[in-house]
Amino acid sequence: MWRPRSVKVAIWPRLTRRGATLVIVGVLLLALSLWFDLRDILVLAFVGIAMPGVAALFVALRTPRLAVTRRFAPPVIAAGGSTLVALVVKNRSRRTFDGAHWRDGVPSGLASAPEAILPAIGPYESMLPAGDDTVRLEYRLRMPRRGVFQVGPLRVGISDPFGLARIDRDVGNGHEVVVTPRVTPLDAALGSAASVDGVLNGLQRRTHPNSDELIAREYRYGDPMRRVNWAATARRGELMVREEEQRGDPEARIVLDTTLAGRPKSSAYRREGAEDTHFGFELGVEVAASVGMHLLERGFRVRCDRVDDPERSLLSEDSGAGYRMPGGDHLLLEGLARLEQPSSHPSSRDVQHAPAHASGPRGREARMPGFAVLIDPDEHDARTLVALRSTFEPAVAFVTETVAPSVIEALEKSDWRVVRVRRAADIASAWAGSAAPMPSSAPTAVSSTAGAASPDLFTTETG
Repeated sequence: MWRPRSVKVAIWPRLTRRGATLVIVGVLLLALSLWFDLRDILVLAFVGIAMPGVAALFVALRTPRLAVTRRFAPPVIAAGGSTLVALVVKNRSRRTFDGAHWRDGVPSGLASAPEAILPAIGPYESMLPAGDDTVRLEYRLRMPRRGVFQVGPLRVGISDPFGLARIDRDVGNGHEVVVTPRVTPLDAALGSAASVDGVLNGLQRRTHPNSDELIAREYRYGDPMRRVNWAATARRGELMVREEEQRGDPEARIVLDTTLAGRPKSSAYRREGAEDTHFGFELGVEVAASVGMHLLERGFRVRCDRVDDPERSLLSEDSGAGYRMPGGDHLLLEGLARLEQPSSHPSSRDVQHAPAHASGPRGREARMPGFAVLIDPDEHDARTLVALRSTFEPAVAFVTETVAPSVIEALEKSDWRVVRVRRAADIASAWAGSAAPMPSSAPTAVSSTAGAASPDLFTTETG
C-alpha cells in the first residue's frame, strides 16, 4: 500500500553558481550606477539581485509529495558483497514533478550511486492508473563490513527553471540492510570433526542404546575408524562404515569475547570513517560465524554465549535455547551482524570479587563440544573458561594475537586446546589445526570437579 512519506528540509535554499554569479554582477552594476549616476543600469542591477532571491523563495515553497519504497536484492548479504537497491518513487501530487536530482542516503564510509537526474513524474493517477506517476530507480551498493546499516532517506534536489537556486529535501524513510559476517567454509573431514562425531555418536548410544547401527555405507575420508562395520566390509569387499540415524539432539556451544576487558587501550583499534573498528573483534565474529555455520549444517543445536557471562545469550534473549536447522543459520548470522562493536575503553571490573558465571560439572556423559573465541580477555574471563572446561569435549579456544600470554597459559594448563588465528585467511587452517595431536609435554586436564580456576594459574609480570 502506497502512503505519502514525510518531507523535511535537509538544508536551507542555496544559490547555484549561476545564481551567485548573477548576484555578483547585479552588485557591480549597482555600484557602477551609483558611482556614475547611470539610472538605466540601476534597473538591471536590481533585476540581477532580485532574481536569485525569488528563485530561492520558489524552491523553498515547492514541496514535493512523493511516496518512496525501497527493496534490497538480496535483503541480507555477506560482508564484502553487494546488493541491488530498487527504489519506486510515486508522485502523490496533481501536478507533474520534474527538474529534480536524486541521491540515496547511505552511512559514512559506503559509496552510494552518484547524483543523477530524476525522470519527470506525471500527476497522480487515481482512476485509471497507467504508471506515468511512478518512476523506478536502481543502483548497486557495496557493503565492505559487517553490521546493520540505515539506507535512506532519498535526497531530492529541487531547483528553479532558470537554475539559480536549489534546495535538498529528504523524502521517505530509511530502511535497514543487514550485512552478515563472512563465513569461511570448513572441511568436514578436518578440524575437530572426528571429536564432534564421537560426541554425536555417544549421545545417540545413550539415547537409544538398542538402536540399529547395522545400516552401512561406503567409507568416506575423515570417518572415524571406530565406525567401521567389519561384517559389511567382509560381505562387500570394500571398507564400509555404520550410517547411524540422527536420533539424538547434539548440542555445541560457542562463547565469544565481547567485552575486550584485558586491554582497554588496545592498539587493534583503527579509525575508519566516523566509527572505531576493532579488527580483532571482527576477526573473532568471523570465526564464530564460520564454526557456528559448520556445526549447524551437521545437525547440531548451537548456543552462542558471552565469555564474561556464559549463562547469558550472546545475540538475543530469544536465542537462549540455541539455534538449529532449518532457519537457524539465518538467525545466527543476522544476530552476529547486529552485534555491536565493544567500547574502546571498557569499564574496569573487580577481578578478585567478580564471580565466574559457569555451569557446574555435569559429568563426562553430558559433555558437549565447546569453542571459545577470544580477542582481549582478562584473567576473570580465563577463570570462567577454566571452570567451563569440565563441560566441554572437545574444548577448543581460538585466540587472536592480542590475547595475553598469561591467559593462554591458564587455558593450556586446564587442557583447553589453544589455536591461534591471526587473520581471516587462517580460519580454515586453524580449524584443521584443532584436530592436531596434543604435544606430549601438554599439561594434564584439570579435575572435572574443579569449579573455578586456581589463583596460581596466573602469574603477574613486572617490569
